[in-house]
Amino acid sequence: MSVQGPGFQKNHLTFIKTLSKMTPMSIRHQPPSPPSSDPVRRAEAGPWLIELLPASAYEARYVATHASVGFAFDSQRGVHAIASDRVRPFDAVPNGLAFVPAGCDVYSQSASGGEYLRVLRHDGWALDPDCPFNNRIDPHAIRLARRMRNALLKPSPDDDWERWAMTLADRVSADPEIIRPGAGSLTPRRLRRLDEYIDAGLSEPISVQTMAALLDLSEGFFMRAFTHATGVSPHRYLIDRRIARARTLLRDTALRLADIAQACGFSSQAHMTATFTQRLGISPGAFRR
Repeated sequence: MSVQGPGFQKNHLTFIKTLSKMTPMSIRHQPPSPPSSDPVRRAEAGPWLIELLPASAYEARYVATHASVGFAFDSQRGVHAIASDRVRPFDAVPNGLAFVPAGCDVYSQSASGGEYLRVLRHDGWALDPDCPFNNRIDPHAIRLARRMRNALLKPSPDDDWERWAMTLADRVSADPEIIRPGAGSLTPRRLRRLDEYIDAGLSEPISVQTMAALLDLSEGFFMRAFTHATGVSPHRYLIDRRIARARTLLRDTALRLADIAQACGFSSQAHMTATFTQRLGISPGAFRR
């Protein structure tokens, strides 16, 4: 097993560019400006290739050489054509599981993308099912994908990549009558509106009651519908967004940790550090380094 960061060998990067950077069933290519400074983090174990792709704009068209499983940590929006010549708008919900079978024609484009985990088996072994999908909310996949992201951010000799990859791949064949895609009152349009509101006010306190009122829903109904649509509670989702903003500022600015904590709505630098470390398994300072 191996884990690669920014210094991955050039000849393997050529292979990666051919097969990967997938978002909800897509490959991503960096636009000429501005490129993301966040590296693609990779691990290999037996026949498995695992990648953590940073949030960045992309546009790609390809035929999938191998079946692959994906997991969207963030909301993503754009247009795509999956196993079809008809280009349509797409909304990928946060924490959504996705699958692309081998031989599938894919076109996908997004102006911003989102952080994405991709798991590919490159020995020709077929993964079930034979139809592409995305936006499937699977609690088991959510927990496992978060664990894999943490391990890619802070590798350990105890990481069990082959078992994790196989377990996540097994989730794509789970009974869809038991694990349904996010649905209900929180449509992609409503989730988009909520995302925009959170992004605009992330430096300030945001309550569940305020989020529910924004969508003209009762607090109790909103909490149930939101959890059904995203697989996490509104509070957990809000913390995830604060951490995502903190990661961007840690990566792309020289701001002090205290200033980043304030900009992301944490009560203090200590609060940000404790939450960041608990959720990602690495401190803000270590992440910046």
